[in-house]
Amino acid sequence: MKDCDTSKDYGDCPIGLAITLIGGKWKLPILYNLREQTLRFNALKKALPGVTQKMLTQQLREMERDGLLARKVFAEVPPKVEYSVTPIAKKLEPILASLCGWGTAYRKVRQTKVPAKAA
Repeated sequence: MKDCDTSKDYGDCPIGLAITLIGGKWKLPILYNLREQTLRFNALKKALPGVTQKMLTQQLREMERDGLLARKVFAEVPPKVEYSVTPIAKKLEPILASLCGWGTAYRKVRQTKVPAKAA
């Protein structure tokens, strides 16, 4: 793998490309929630407390544009739209599982090492 100089433009750096595609506050949680199931917009919004409708829409559009999500529109009134991961995004599943495990371990370590606040 090519070394990446992170002080400059990522260029051919594969890590830089990955961060560009899945970086940010909401993209990994979106992928995590869609990893095993197809969800409609409102179900996805409920699964992500704190995300605004505008931000979720923006992130979904970017991920669809980048080939990470598939968007299926049903010809109904009101319109029904479902989102699912594409085969290339499905390959992120082991990484998502590892990140989840790491986050859980980190939380446990930090909870035992953080001193109690003085009252």
